[in-house]
Amino acid sequence: MTAEEFCEFSMTGRRAGKTPIWAAIAADLRGDIAEGRCVQGERLPTETVLATRFGVNRHTVRHAISALVDEGLVYTRRGSGAFVAATPTDYPIGKRVRFHENLRAAGREPAKHVLSLDARAATAGEAKALRISPGAPVLAYHGLSSADGQPIALAETLFPLDRMQGLEAALADAQGITDALSAIGITDYTRVSTRVTAVLATATQALHLRIDEGAPLIRTSSLSVDPDGVPVELGRTWFAGDKVTLTLEG
Repeated sequence: MTAEEFCEFSMTGRRAGKTPIWAAIAADLRGDIAEGRCVQGERLPTETVLATRFGVNRHTVRHAISALVDEGLVYTRRGSGAFVAATPTDYPIGKRVRFHENLRAAGREPAKHVLSLDARAATAGEAKALRISPGAPVLAYHGLSSADGQPIALAETLFPLDRMQGLEAALADAQGITDALSAIGITDYTRVSTRVTAVLATATQALHLRIDEGAPLIRTSSLSVDPDGVPVELGRTWFAGDKVTLTLEG
């Protein structure tokens, strides 16, 4: 029995675990990239070297690298091998979190895509945070954020509609939330709280972010207010854990 067969099956012939070997190898290589052991533009070890390292055949290694190519983390050159296409994006979390400014400061090209804009009634918890009445209308913004063409985060942001007339049209036309708020007269706002937790990607989140279902996500929950201390947005963002490094600013 080869090392690969030993990992794949128990002595009774049943699978020893739920994770395919190629997926485990992809996760290991993804970790090397996320932690900076392999940097952008660097060539990965050859299939032969990786096969020896993990005790598998080259076909299994090829499957793992193909998965990383699909995620946009690796690219291949015929006859030259596989190379690191992207390293994690540094994303600062502080009083003023501005998506486009943050990514450009990190040397990345930002982009946002509006997935949906829906008006609905606020739940009791949302109303308390936004200082509105339970059941008052809120605008729910769902968006997908990218860096250098690679999806890195999903966001859900709630706005109190009674205080923000015209915001829905502004969000549909503007490049981002900051521009949309400025268009309706809110030229400055700051984040007063941020909560960070770790979760696993659902099937739909994985589809948007081009990662595996169950992959680690970093979820932030935040509240922002205008200069008078009035809440303007309540948000949750799911960052792809291997594509983004959150940094805290004082």
